[in-house]
Amino acid sequence: MATHTPKNILITGAAGFIASHVANRLVRNYPGYKIVVLDKLDYCSNLKNLLPSKPSPNFKFVKGDIGSADLVNYLLITESIDTIMHFAAQTHVDNSFGNSFEFTKNNIYGTHVLLEACKVTGQIRRFIHVSTDEVYGETDEDAVVGNHEASQLLPTNPYSATKAGAEMLVMAYGRSYGLPVITTRGNNVYGPNQFPEKLIPKFILLAMRGQSLPIHGDGSNVRSYLYCEDVAEAFEVILHKGEVGHVYNIGTKKERRVIDVAKDICRLFSMDADASIKFVENRPFNDQRYFLDDEKLKNLGWSERTTWEEGLKKTIEWYTKNPDWWGDVSGALLPHPRMLMMPGGVERHFEGSEEGKPAAYASSNTKMVVPTSRNPGFPLQSSFKFLIYGRTGWIGGLLGQLCDKQGIPYAYGKGRLEDRASLLADIQNIKPTHVFNAAGVTGRPNVDWCESHKTETIRANVAGTLTLADVCREHGLLMMNFATGCIFEYDAKHPEGSGIGFKEEDKPNFIGSFYSKTKAMVEELLKEYDNVCTLRVRMPISSDLNNPRNFITKISRYNKVVNIPNSMTILDELLPISIEMAKRNLRGIWNLTNPGVVSHNEILEMYKKYIDPEFKWANFTLEEQAKVIVAPRSNNEMDASKLKNEFPEMLGIKESLIKYVFEPNKKTSA
Repeated sequence: MATHTPKNILITGAAGFIASHVANRLVRNYPGYKIVVLDKLDYCSNLKNLLPSKPSPNFKFVKGDIGSADLVNYLLITESIDTIMHFAAQTHVDNSFGNSFEFTKNNIYGTHVLLEACKVTGQIRRFIHVSTDEVYGETDEDAVVGNHEASQLLPTNPYSATKAGAEMLVMAYGRSYGLPVITTRGNNVYGPNQFPEKLIPKFILLAMRGQSLPIHGDGSNVRSYLYCEDVAEAFEVILHKGEVGHVYNIGTKKERRVIDVAKDICRLFSMDADASIKFVENRPFNDQRYFLDDEKLKNLGWSERTTWEEGLKKTIEWYTKNPDWWGDVSGALLPHPRMLMMPGGVERHFEGSEEGKPAAYASSNTKMVVPTSRNPGFPLQSSFKFLIYGRTGWIGGLLGQLCDKQGIPYAYGKGRLEDRASLLADIQNIKPTHVFNAAGVTGRPNVDWCESHKTETIRANVAGTLTLADVCREHGLLMMNFATGCIFEYDAKHPEGSGIGFKEEDKPNFIGSFYSKTKAMVEELLKEYDNVCTLRVRMPISSDLNNPRNFITKISRYNKVVNIPNSMTILDELLPISIEMAKRNLRGIWNLTNPGVVSHNEILEMYKKYIDPEFKWANFTLEEQAKVIVAPRSNNEMDASKLKNEFPEMLGIKESLIKYVFEPNKKTSA
C-alpha cells in the first residue's frame, strides 16, 4: 500500500464547510505538518469555521483566489508546499442554473491555474482533487450496485459538468506531466458549519424559525448523507494511503429520500410533518438518485462511524447553539435560492483579532496573511470593485474618497437610474462586484422642493432605485442602497425620550412630506429583492463643517431651531462601516444610525464648546417651525442594536460626535 507523509499542505477553499473540518482535523492530529489554507471568502465561507485551528503554530490562513496565478505560485514557493488538497469550488446546483459561467470560472479555470502552478514549480508530491458523486449523473432507481470509480461520467447540470471538466484536466496533467494526482468523488455531506443553502441545514434553520420546509418535486429523490467528521477522516486516510493516479469514492450505501429527511427533522423538532412540509416546483433537472460503490476506500481502512440519527442530532444541536453563525441567510432559505456569488464571505469574528482592523488585516497573532504589493514582483489586486451612483451627491462623493483611501477600485455610474439600458452599459463596462446607490432626490435646498416636484421625485426615488435593484439582481450583484430613517415619527409606542427606537421591521408611520412618502414606498418594494441592503441614514453629519448639507452646518446657520432628540448618522464613522457591510455581503434593512439620540441644543452646546465660544441661538416650537416650512419634518429614535451587534466597536451618537466631528475641528484659543 502506498504511503505519503506530507510536510507542508495547501488546502484550498478551507473556510468552506468540508475543507474546514479537514483542515481542523489535520492541524489537530499532525502538529508536525504545516497547514496553509487559502480561501477567497466567498458567500458560503466563514473564517469562524477555522477557529479551532487559529491558535496552532502549524496553521496559516491566506485570503486569496485560486484563479490568481501569481498568488498560487508565490504560495507554493514561499511555503515550500509539497501537498495540495483542492476543495475550492462553487458547489450549489441551484445557483449553477442561474449563474453557470461563475462555475466554469471557479471550478475549471481555478483548477487549471493550480495544476499549471504545480507543473511549473515541480515540487508537488500529492495533488488531491475533490470532486463529487454528481459527475456520474443519475443512478438507475433499481440499481443494486453503485457507481464504481471507473464508471462513465454523465453529468446532468452545469455544476456537475464543471466538476467533470476539472477532473479531465487533473487526469490530463497526471498523464502528460506526471503530476501525482488523486481524485475523490463524494456523496452529500452534512454537519456543523454548513452554509444553509444545502438541504439539511436549510431545513434545520427553517424548523428553528417555525417555517415550512420546501421540497422540490414530490420528495422521492434519493440521496446518501455522510457526517462531516467521517468525511474528514476519509480525506486523512486518502492523504496518507491513497495511490497516485487513482479515484476514490467517499460514500455510504445508506440512502434516504428527501421527504424522509424532512420528516426526521420535523420529528426532532416536534413539528407536524404533514403541516410543515410544502412541495414546490422542481429544479430544471433534479437527478433521482446518486449511488456509490465505496469498497475501494474501505480497503484502505476507512469506514463510516456516525449513524444518521446521531449525526442529525449533533447537527441540530450545533445550529440551535449557533443560530447567527452565518448572519442574515434569509436569501438562502428560499425554496429556489440564487445566492450572490462574489468575494467577501463571512470574514468577521476570527475571535482574538484586533478590533477595528480592516478585515484583510495581516497579523502575527491571527496568522492571517495577505501578501501585498510590497512583496517584490508580486502584484495583488483588490478582489472588490465598486460601481457608485450619486457622484455629485454628498454621500456618493465621500464613498469615492473612502475607496481611494482603502485602495478599492471604483467607478461612478454614468447612466441615469431610470434608464435601464444605460445601467446595463455601466455594469458591462465596469464589471463591479458591488453597486452603491447614493443617488436620488432629497430636494434643493431641502425636502420642501419635493412637494412641488412630485413626478421628478418619483422618477428618481422610486422608478430609478427599483430599476437599478432589478438590473443588479439580474447580474447577481449586491446593491447597497442609501435610504432614509425619516419615515418614522415619535408615537405612543415609541414616545420621545423613552429610549424605545423604531426597528428595521417596523412599519413606517410618517408621511408628512412627499419625500418621506416616496422613500417609504420604495423601501417596501425593495423587500422583494434579496440582493439589496437598505441603509437608513438620518440627519447626516460629517467632520466637514463647511458643507452646507451637514446637519450641524445647517442648524448653526439658522436663526432659530427646534429642540427635539433625534437619531443621527455620523458619516465619518458609519460610511466605512457601510463599505465593510458590502464586503460581508449583508442584506436586508439596517438602521445606519449611531446608537442613542441627541437634541439640537445638545449639538449646539458642543458647537459652542469646541468651535465658537461666542455662538448664540434661540429655540422655537414645532408650531412656530410649521409656519416657515412647507412639509412637516420627521423626528424619531431609531433602534441601532442590529448594527451594533454586527459592529460592536460602533460609538454612541454623542461619543461619535465628539470623536469624529468636534475634536478634529476644535478651535484652540490663541
